[in-house]
This record gives sequence, structure tokens and C-alpha cells, in this order.
Amino acid sequence: MKTVAALLVFVSLAIVAIEGRPGIGIQRCLCRGAGLKMVKPTLIEKIEIHPVSPSCGHVEVVVTMKNNGGRRCLNKESLFTKNIIAMTAKKTKSAQ
Repeated sequence: MKTVAALLVFVSLAIVAIEGRPGIGIQRCLCRGAGLKMVKPTLIEKIEIHPVSPSCGHVEVVVTMKNNGGRRCLNKESLFTKNIIAMTAKKTKSAQ
């Protein structure tokens, strides 16, 4: 009887431990979907470029809008976003 109870406790703990772990291949990216192709440049307050990481398998470009307009994700394949990345890299390079 004691072994059956101990076995049930062990199985219950194993199930809880397994369910608590994230599965392989789960992405925790900031952006869902492709993102916007363009936003009005005068409304951009801040630009964040998030490189590939263990939690997200692709580069993400997130802009914070002025006047509490929130955060928007940009499509990294669009020409507008590529120009934004190039401008940010140029500013960073000149600042160093």
C-alpha cells in the first residue's frame, strides 16, 4: 500500500514537472506576423532592433511611437525597414 501511494506521488510530481517546461520550438517573440511595411517617420520616437536569440529565432524591429502611440513591429523585409536599420547602424557607427 505504501509503495502504491509513493508511486502515485512520484507520477503526479513527474507530470507537474513535465507540464511546467516549455516545449521545444516554442517561440517567444515580441512580434506576431510579418509586421507593418511602413510607418510615418515623424511619429517614430524610438527604434529597437532585437537580434536572433534563444527565445526568438529571427530579427525583430520594433518602433515606439510618439504621443503614447504604442509599439509597432516592422516587417524586416520591407525597403522602409531596411533603410531604418541602415540609418541606425550608421548613427551607431558614427557615435563610436
